Amino acid sequence: MELILQLLVAAVAFYAGGQLLKGVEMTSFVQSICVAIVVALLDVTLGTVLKIVTLGILSLGIFTWLLNAILIQVADWFLPGFKVKNFWWALGLAAVVSIVGGILGAIV
Repeated sequence: MELILQLLVAAVAFYAGGQLLKGVEMTSFVQSICVAIVVALLDVTLGTVLKIVTLGILSLGIFTWLLNAILIQVADWFLPGFKVKNFWWALGLAAVVSIVGGILGAIV
């Protein structure tokens, strides 16, 4: 149940980011759920490998932010209805998702 709640919080955060940032195109809330699932799967697989390989290179907070932007770019490649114009928009979306997800996670 907690996993589903975390995915819904992430989906709401992605949807909010898609609405706030004009460089991010998302077709619907269902699309934001798909984006949240794909980014979570990428984080578990590719993200874990990248964190192990680059351990100690960058500060963990900044690296996590950059890693999330990279994973968002990869998700853009996989999902047809989800478009991020460039890396800077992905970085902005990662920041919005982190802030909104943190606020919603604290409330829920």
